[in-house]
Amino acid sequence: MSQKNTRNQQATSQQNWMLVIAVIALAVIPLVFVRGEYGGADGEAEKAITEIQPDYQPWFNHFFEPASGEIESLLFATQAALGAGVIGYAIGLYKGRTESHKSDDESPSE
Repeated sequence: MSQKNTRNQQATSQQNWMLVIAVIALAVIPLVFVRGEYGGADGEAEKAITEIQPDYQPWFNHFFEPASGEIESLLFATQAALGAGVIGYAIGLYKGRTESHKSDDESPSE
């Protein structure tokens, strides 16, 4: 039984490393092969609006304007990381509860 667990752990570890390599490749390949400027949807939307209606005035203004684009990127990345953390925590919590209920059901009753 110990050999079976060791083989399963090795296979799982190998699969995890393959997934990590795939994710890194998916992130790096577009940066290497795609040339051009990476702009956001906000800039494209602003350009389209000014083409359609040049005298358009926004309804609201920013309540906070970052000092530079780097700070704006940092805040966006922080927001994304916090959101991913919350989602990951929720998934782990529910998975743990499910596995806990499964182990309770499988335990021998006296």
